[in-house]
Amino acid sequence: MANAAAQSQAVGFLYPGFSAEDDYPRLERILSDAGADVRLPLVHTDIGEDAHRADALLEMGSAKRLAAKVEEVKERDVQAVVWACTSASFVFGWDGAHAQVRELSATAGLPASSTSFAFAHAVRALGAERVAIGATYPEDVGELFTAFLKAAGSEVVSMRGSGIITAAEVGTWGKDEVLALARGGDHPEAQAVLLPDTALHTAAWIEDIEDALGKPVLTANQVTTWEGLRLLDVSVRVPALGTLFTA
Repeated sequence: MANAAAQSQAVGFLYPGFSAEDDYPRLERILSDAGADVRLPLVHTDIGEDAHRADALLEMGSAKRLAAKVEEVKERDVQAVVWACTSASFVFGWDGAHAQVRELSATAGLPASSTSFAFAHAVRALGAERVAIGATYPEDVGELFTAFLKAAGSEVVSMRGSGIITAAEVGTWGKDEVLALARGGDHPEAQAVLLPDTALHTAAWIEDIEDALGKPVLTANQVTTWEGLRLLDVSVRVPALGTLFTA
């Protein structure tokens, strides 16, 4: 990827509901401090029922709910758009998640992706073959993410769910809870630990979590931002955002 351009670029995020959306202005400030002139405007989508349950997630990520906010995010003068949600993308399965992104791109007339693909691409960028998952979700939803990563070519050596039903509850977690999630999800054979929930605040603590685990950690809002920059062909070195942004 080329270096960050002098002219400001923007990737727009469609974010479900209200939980950890304040990670995005924080990420924008961190990127700006590192020399990247990139905007990260965010638009909230209507999520319907706040539940980490397959039927609710399928509705949350439905084409009509995403399409309803596309024009609003395009008004922010963006060059790409990302569905900033993991569970309501991988719940569609590998093929369904591809279809979701294709439809979003066609509706927006812009390059598009989602957080699930951001994880798949980030794992590949790190060269990690074996990963572990520390999920906020119930076990059955976490297993759907495991299946998605396996379809992407990753070996998942462990997956630990937390049984949290709502994004609203996840959004209340602080550093101690996030660090406990990462430690609980780690596995000796894992080359990276994944924390797949954009409702989870992580932007301020990635470096600390990696130091605690001694290995790369990929978090949902971190990889979603990285994926947006990838779509813009923008690269910037940001140690505060972990190994993914320094590899």
